[in-house]
Amino acid sequence: MNTLARQLRATDYFTLGWGTMVGVGWLVIMDDWLLRGGALGALLGFVIGGSLLLPIGWVYGKLVVAMPDAAGEIAYTSAVFSRPVSFATGWMMTLAYFIVCPWEAVAVGRIAGYIVPGLDSMELYRIAGRPVYLPHLVIGLALTGLLTLLNYRGIRLSATFQNWTSFGTLALFVIFVVLGVSHGKPANIQPLFTHTPWMSILLVIQIVPYFMTGFESVGKAAEEASPDFRSRGFFRAIWMAIFIGILFYASIVAAVSFVAPWRKLTGEKFMTAVAFQQALGSRWIVQIILAAALLSLFKCFNGNFVAASRLFFAMGRRGMVDSRVGAIHARYQTPSAAVLCVGLATAACMLLGDAILVPVTEVGSVACAVGWSATCAACLALARAKPSVMSLSSAERAVAWFGLAVGIAMALMKVVPLIPGHFTIYEWIALGVWIAIGITAATWKSGP
Repeated sequence: MNTLARQLRATDYFTLGWGTMVGVGWLVIMDDWLLRGGALGALLGFVIGGSLLLPIGWVYGKLVVAMPDAAGEIAYTSAVFSRPVSFATGWMMTLAYFIVCPWEAVAVGRIAGYIVPGLDSMELYRIAGRPVYLPHLVIGLALTGLLTLLNYRGIRLSATFQNWTSFGTLALFVIFVVLGVSHGKPANIQPLFTHTPWMSILLVIQIVPYFMTGFESVGKAAEEASPDFRSRGFFRAIWMAIFIGILFYASIVAAVSFVAPWRKLTGEKFMTAVAFQQALGSRWIVQIILAAALLSLFKCFNGNFVAASRLFFAMGRRGMVDSRVGAIHARYQTPSAAVLCVGLATAACMLLGDAILVPVTEVGSVACAVGWSATCAACLALARAKPSVMSLSSAERAVAWFGLAVGIAMALMKVVPLIPGHFTIYEWIALGVWIAIGITAATWKSGP
């Protein structure tokens, strides 16, 4: 049987985890973050929400070392739970990764339109009152095609692309934040909260799962580690991704709030860029920000593409969906059928345009929270039923239980009607459609 190419190193796993986590939300919908929580509320929301994920990251680190399987959550849950539970977990996590791909494909068109205003033309149609422009679609489809080709041809090409874009993003981020903050004023950060302090922080914590999803993508490429890679490197890559992710989000929220009076800029397109431009009084800082945003978009798109395609491939290999999806390319040693499926589905979904940006954030948050909860539950069940596979001390069990509680709480925050910021009808429809597709895929699977 063909196997996936084993070519990934420690640096590759870090850039996969962190790069998959951080996209262009900090540029595209910064106004949504600040309107939810205010300057301090948004910052604390990301710090607290991100810190709550550390126990979950620890659980993933333990599991990927014990079970280095591309199936990730599917493998962990199938070891102790029923097949339907395992499929449901895998299907929801596939959504958490896949849903980012059309998000980024749409966002690249918006950024291109900001750089070249002439691209905001040739309107084709509108969805939810938002126009869909032909140039935006062409650019998004071209990027989708490029990443599909990279991932089809080999994981080494994809990993090299991920490394360059990840470290390039960090370098440009440091440059524009340092330059901008040197021109900021403390008075700009008011108001600290847009609602009561607790409510402001809660509204931001609700979207943290979506923007912090990615650290667990390390496990999806576990089968592609180079022969000399040490398994403890998985654990370190996951924790580094979470820590750097928290620092990144907290820093950008603080910087945007400090460099300009953010409350007056919330109606601006790409508020982050406008804030820095006002602080320095020059357009060149915007070019640095946009360059960082494009690199960040590319790496996030690519990382989520890798994770989604590996999960889909794993479901095909296990016969949970059409077994042809589990095929491995004889020459490139990639999950070629799954890669093509993710690429085509991304191209189809991006036809929905800008209208998907904020709703996608909400649905993605619940999807990954469900996956995290199931993974923590599987860790605890494994330690009890199969101690030879997973051994936990009393303290480690407490960490896993805390991770389970965090995952459940993050899911409930979005689906319980009594909690502010819960799902609207549009999010329920999107989630229902995905569940229906999953049931159909599981029912109509075919192949040898």
